[in-house]
Amino acid sequence: MDVESRRDLQLFEALEQEAHVTQRTLSARLGIALGLTNLYLKRLIRKGYVKCVTVSPNRLAYSLTPKGLSRKARLTYEFMRYSIDFYRDARQHLRRSLTHAVADGQRVAIYGVGDAAELVYLLVRDMGLDLVGVFNVDADGVFLGMPVQAIAEHKAVAFDVLVVAVLEKPAGTAKLLRQCGIPDEKVLMLRPDWRSPRAAAAPTVAGTDGSEP
Repeated sequence: MDVESRRDLQLFEALEQEAHVTQRTLSARLGIALGLTNLYLKRLIRKGYVKCVTVSPNRLAYSLTPKGLSRKARLTYEFMRYSIDFYRDARQHLRRSLTHAVADGQRVAIYGVGDAAELVYLLVRDMGLDLVGVFNVDADGVFLGMPVQAIAEHKAVAFDVLVVAVLEKPAGTAKLLRQCGIPDEKVLMLRPDWRSPRAAAAPTVAGTDGSEP
């Protein structure tokens, strides 16, 4: 599923939940600029997927048209199929890559706190590896019983492998980790096609080649 389709699905879901949502709120939810949010909405309206009605001088109401509902259903199915394939391939890749960590008794840390991080957490536990820390951009509460630490404080935790368990902009995350002083050889990306140095050295799992999601 390409970025544009994923963005459309996010917008459809947000508009279904709240018809009077503002573009500023949508921008914050989607994590994109306000101007880009406006362009996406105009495109959906132009294609007949979304209807926009002025309910007051400074208030708009959005609703999905029958065509939009049909499009949302198709995108939801595509996203589910993509997610199943993604997590299957990621699990295979991680298991193969982390097998060396089991043999070497290496300590593993996770970067990220979303659904992908849960997948990594379960796999690390299943393989009997020592999970020593969970990191995010900032310290952010607790993740599955472990405190989430700011990645800038990574030197306080001794780890041999840092699994990058994020789905958005993996290249940007890899750049952030380098800026924080984490050696490339310690970084293991969630997908082999994201091509970190450690991932590039690992065997590629069949069916995972392609651009980043």
